[in-house]
Amino acid sequence: MPYVNSALRSEQSDRIRANIKRLKLSHNLADHCIANATAKTLDFIDVMFADEATRREANNLSMRIHNAGFPTMKSIGDYDFSELRMPASMTREQMLSLDFIEQRNNLIMYGVCGSGKTMLSTCLGIMACNRKKTVKFITLSQLAVRLRTAAEEGRLENCINSFRKLDLLIIDEWGYCQLDKQSAGYVFQVISDSYENKSLIITTNLPFSEWGRIVTDEQLAAAIIDRIVHYGHFIDCGKKDWRLASECM
Repeated sequence: MPYVNSALRSEQSDRIRANIKRLKLSHNLADHCIANATAKTLDFIDVMFADEATRREANNLSMRIHNAGFPTMKSIGDYDFSELRMPASMTREQMLSLDFIEQRNNLIMYGVCGSGKTMLSTCLGIMACNRKKTVKFITLSQLAVRLRTAAEEGRLENCINSFRKLDLLIIDEWGYCQLDKQSAGYVFQVISDSYENKSLIITTNLPFSEWGRIVTDEQLAAAIIDRIVHYGHFIDCGKKDWRLASECM
């Protein structure tokens, strides 16, 4: 049996075990390496597993962000919270902790055009990707087109299943387009599937009283609203148009 370095630090053994776990390899492999490798070989194994685990996690993060479909890359450090008004049910810190995703709660972000709803939802989505959550960012019109096309091609259930597997679904620009009744029904299926199963972030510039106009059916609008707000937190992004303000500077 190879010489075992009696001075091998316990933290090195712990690190090797942790990285083997990150790589989803057999626990027996860690035991075998630690028990049989020489000190020099163990140093090599330590570095090799750490580098490979880091590389895979970076690739997985890149893939999660790519698949999410964010319109741009944003950092929460660049977000201006001065106009944001949080509800009594949630603090800013609680929102940024992303606990609402674990709790399968929803965020409804409302405010005028340019008030930062899309940026904030994007920032939270990217943060969720960094925490190994599966995220999808999509506008309401894109969602409707995707569902309608899937239905026409006979793959609606597969399309809905792809949304069902998410941890967080961000539906942006709720209020910028009007849906026909069939498309609205498909969107309702996605919303209904999300209820108590995953978190939603909805951005809108319209009050709920006008949602019936979007989906062309007051009862369907009421059903959608009911499922969104039951576990929902309303975040007021304010009345300042940041895009206009930056153009005027």
